[in-house]
Amino acid sequence: MPRIQGVDVPNDKATYVSLQYLHGVGQATAIQTCHTLKIDPQSKAKDLSDDDIQKINNYLDNEHVVEGRLRRQTQTNIQRLRDIQCYRGIRHRRGLPVRGQRTRTNARTRKGAKKTVAGKKGVKDR
Repeated sequence: MPRIQGVDVPNDKATYVSLQYLHGVGQATAIQTCHTLKIDPQSKAKDLSDDDIQKINNYLDNEHVVEGRLRRQTQTNIQRLRDIQCYRGIRHRRGLPVRGQRTRTNARTRKGAKKTVAGKKGVKDR
């Protein structure tokens, strides 16, 4: 199994698909990387030579922010928003949707499981 940027990528998939297993590399970046380095995107990852793997590693290191550096950069950006206490930072801190989605319904992914509130329904008077 080839190791690119410290990640084991699958052998039996096309090179451009295998590159997408790296955090921060999507389809367009993977195809562009293959064309830039003159590697056939459709060839299997197991057919890559050590030289090709080294070229891919060097290219991604120099041209793109991927894996650990990208994760750190994202966390740093979120922490900065929290520190300056802007609207987006407050939303991150509270675990609510950040980009303007509604929260009255449909925010379960960010808010977590439902928290039942006792006595919410009123008793009918007769």
